[in-house]
Amino acid sequence: MIKGIRLLLRRSTYAGALFAYGAALASLPLLSFALLPVLAWRSAPEGVQVVVVLLVWGALIGLVGLARTTRRVLTASARRLLRVSLPEPVAVRTSTNPPGGPVPSMSAPAASRADRWRTPLWLLLHVAVGWTGALTSGLLLFVGLTLPGGWLDAELGLSLFGRSVRVEGGWQSWAVGLGCLVLAAAVCVLVTNALRWSAPRLLGPSAAERLALAAERELRLAERNRLAHELHDSIGHTLTTTTIQAAVAGEVLSADPVAARAALRSIEESARAALEDLDYVLGVLRERDTETAPTRTLADLPELRDRVRHTGTAVEWQLTGDLTRVQGTLSRAAYRILQEGLTNAMRHGAGGPIEVRVTAAPEGLELGVVNTMGTGTGEGTGAGSGHGRGRAFPSSGHGLPGLAERVRLLHGEFDAGPDGPRHWRLAVRLPVRWSP
Repeated sequence: MIKGIRLLLRRSTYAGALFAYGAALASLPLLSFALLPVLAWRSAPEGVQVVVVLLVWGALIGLVGLARTTRRVLTASARRLLRVSLPEPVAVRTSTNPPGGPVPSMSAPAASRADRWRTPLWLLLHVAVGWTGALTSGLLLFVGLTLPGGWLDAELGLSLFGRSVRVEGGWQSWAVGLGCLVLAAAVCVLVTNALRWSAPRLLGPSAAERLALAAERELRLAERNRLAHELHDSIGHTLTTTTIQAAVAGEVLSADPVAARAALRSIEESARAALEDLDYVLGVLRERDTETAPTRTLADLPELRDRVRHTGTAVEWQLTGDLTRVQGTLSRAAYRILQEGLTNAMRHGAGGPIEVRVTAAPEGLELGVVNTMGTGTGEGTGAGSGHGRGRAFPSSGHGLPGLAERVRLLHGEFDAGPDGPRHWRLAVRLPVRWSP
């Protein structure tokens, strides 16, 4: 009983009832068109005329419900006024998905065509419930306000199963009037609950739309995961190199100002490149329009080599094959893998020379980074343990798993671990398609 009283007192109950009554009023212009066949067929019996008007009126309401805009408006209104959780309608793909996209459902197109009739059905139900509730609650409200005290000389007579009861005044009129007001409020509760029950079933996503929503959510999560890898690789490498470069600049500032200025210029260039990556990633995460994504490929290895060289780290590069023939996603992924491998080696290696090997051949692209391990016992460093150059770098533990996931998506081979007693080796092999 307490729950029923709360329903009568909730503002959302009457907002939902107004939503229903508004649909009834909005359907009135269509009624004028539904009267046209009757005006042209005046000789028809009255009952037939009523049936024709109702059928034409319902058909016109159903046609309005077929419009995509109608469903979007009804969905937004139901969320706001009925307080039901409804996702935005999505377009169901009816053609073959592009390569790499989600596997299409064979029944999705047919289900989509059948589900288009759910919105007209809900709109018809909406209007019918609205008219029924408006007439019933309006009559009860009128009786409840005019009956007490004999206002407007109102009297009430009820006849049921051969028995008649008349309410003319006194306390009975007040009691019956109050009861009518409560019943009018109860009608609002019933109308709102009927719409709340039917909205998710008729306005909510169909099976095909749920598949489309799941596919869209999967693509969005995959994109965010990719951006997280990009951000980790780019910002992690930049912070590592700039930290070392700043330390180098501080050490040689008095003895070799030229080298110090070179290190500072390299810090500026690295920070600018990292800011471009960060701005792009944040723009995508905030779902706003961004400029073209900054891309780094194997063609940018000279820039990466100079940036590492300015830190004072000894790196031995061994590039074999025509790297320009490796393009697209594979070239970008190879650059990020080498960048992350160098970052791990600089952060966690013992400071000895780092060997970088890149071999491009028709049978595959091989990447390798070998560095000297430190003497510490750190875990999850990705390049051995220890603190290169006497500086400690924290480890997130996401470097190697991220690389392994990237390589797996490219159907490549990944191996990372100790290579003898003093070295750590990162080895990656990726399948290659030569560009023409």
